[in-house]
Amino acid sequence: MTDTSPLQHEIDVWWQAVNAFADLLDGLSDDEWRLATDLPGWDVHAVAAHTAHLEHLTAGGRHKDVAFERPGHVRSDMGMFTEAGVLARADRTGDELVEEIRTSAGRRREHLATEPPTDPDAPAIGLFGAIGWSTRTLLRNRPLDVWMHEQDVRRAVGRPGGLDSPAAAHVVDYLTESLGYVLAKRLKEAPGTSVVLHVEGHEPVTVSVRDDGRGAVTPGASEDTTATLVLDREAFVLAAGGRRPVGLDAARKVEGDEKLAGRLLAGMGVTP
Repeated sequence: MTDTSPLQHEIDVWWQAVNAFADLLDGLSDDEWRLATDLPGWDVHAVAAHTAHLEHLTAGGRHKDVAFERPGHVRSDMGMFTEAGVLARADRTGDELVEEIRTSAGRRREHLATEPPTDPDAPAIGLFGAIGWSTRTLLRNRPLDVWMHEQDVRRAVGRPGGLDSPAAAHVVDYLTESLGYVLAKRLKEAPGTSVVLHVEGHEPVTVSVRDDGRGAVTPGASEDTTATLVLDREAFVLAAGGRRPVGLDAARKVEGDEKLAGRLLAGMGVTP
């Protein structure tokens, strides 16, 4: 593939994530496909079906409407849309889901190679553009979604791994960007409050509340900070991905205001 797109890095990371996820699914037993994940209402099969649905849509496929009553774990219209994609694939075998993921992703990659996106701010294709996403947003979100679901499956089946991949690094950096909002708006901390966050394998950042009350995330570790929190990748992803509660006992290091660090850790979940 010729590197002619300003979004080539995101494309490459997505492709790595898709192949790693499909390879993981290929090795599952029939029993493992029905194991529950951390996502309410979804087993491994449902997680794979969801990924197949979205890869199908990004490759230009059409969404199939399915009539069903809203289950307890679905809380929004977008959740209903997502659930429809899962239920439309409920009778497919694991092999069929993997084939759909690989085929759709391959078709999308060929299209991106033939017509590389040159305007990151252009509306994303299809339904994604209809909800206001830009091409950059879509291409940044796909590796995040795929890698997070790879980790959902790995935890469910007891096969850890994938934490040192390009997609893993992408996800941590992407999720970190939202923490200024968490500190300022969700936790409503006072202006001047700051937390140095260091996720191992990444450069530290300072998450702060500015004088105008807005949150900010800046590179580097501020010397004048309210708290310092050091986490490994897995603990950060579990917390920021909203998968499992993570307490300060999971931190590699905590300094300063431990209560503030604990509030940030408990409230940093930023994915649906």
